[in-house]
Amino acid sequence: MEVLDPPDSTTRYVDQVVSRLPDWIEVVYFTWRRALLTRYDVLHVHWPERLLRGGGRVKTWANRAAFVLLVVRARLLRVALVRTEHNLRPHEAGGGVEDRLIDWFRSRSTAVIRLNDATPAEPERLDRLIRHGDYREALAAHPRAEQVPGRLLYFGIIREYKGVEGLLDVFTALPDQSLTLSVVGRPSSARWHDMVVSASAADPRITSRLAFVPDDVLVAEVTAAELVVLPYLEMHNSGTVLVALSLDRTVLAPRSPANEELAAEVGSGWLCLYDGPLTEQVLLDALASTRRRASAGGRPELVGRDWDTVGDLHAQVYRDAVRRARGHVAVAGGNG
Repeated sequence: MEVLDPPDSTTRYVDQVVSRLPDWIEVVYFTWRRALLTRYDVLHVHWPERLLRGGGRVKTWANRAAFVLLVVRARLLRVALVRTEHNLRPHEAGGGVEDRLIDWFRSRSTAVIRLNDATPAEPERLDRLIRHGDYREALAAHPRAEQVPGRLLYFGIIREYKGVEGLLDVFTALPDQSLTLSVVGRPSSARWHDMVVSASAADPRITSRLAFVPDDVLVAEVTAAELVVLPYLEMHNSGTVLVALSLDRTVLAPRSPANEELAAEVGSGWLCLYDGPLTEQVLLDALASTRRRASAGGRPELVGRDWDTVGDLHAQVYRDAVRRARGHVAVAGGNG
């Protein structure tokens, strides 16, 4: 059972993973009723905090109680508990009770999937490294736009830790009128919507599409940009980075162990990393670096990130986790 929303025929992570699983795996998607009342072999959790939160205090505590029951039931029935560590911690803090429940769930997991080497290994569990897949094949059918010199792009959900407010402040301080900034994505609240709208009204160089956009629009927006700017306040794993790199666009992002690993993988100049807060000089230096790299040609190296490989590796984890949960044989952890 996948604790994810069902596929919607877009480039979302879930669409790519489940579409490439072998035919012998039957995937069902999470509802509390299915999770607590039906039988299944594997429960695969991606962001446990989403199960623990509700629309209010009563709903939140009801979800927490159901979560405890779910984990206990899985252990009693020898269901393999698999989790993918997308982040080192939730982006929005949930409080002490939530933190303790997540730690408790982690301690009872059968297997953990890490997306990069910067995520700490867990040798006491079945531990596997499966790198996040790229989006070259998924986006190949959509036509690319002609690149617009001087265009910067932020795309993705707009929320606190994404740092969009700082990007708008820094960009509006740049005097160069040949530069433009496009902001594309769904705001997580009215505050972020109003912030972008106000910035666009104050500076005609800023344009926006404040909604979730389909893949054809996404490809057009990304390929029209000269530089993709992702000014996250913290970044560990990011599918957004991989979308931009899959479309052969340079990305500016904060330095982190995971981003340093990715920068070394994809090749010089494709992922520009900065330390400290985003500044005007950081933006200008990244744009200059992008133009130097463009003159060299080539594409980012994304070896082993095709979704067929990702699907096969997930299937191996599920098979081995079921054997371990049922106490058959010990399976060696870690694959690199």
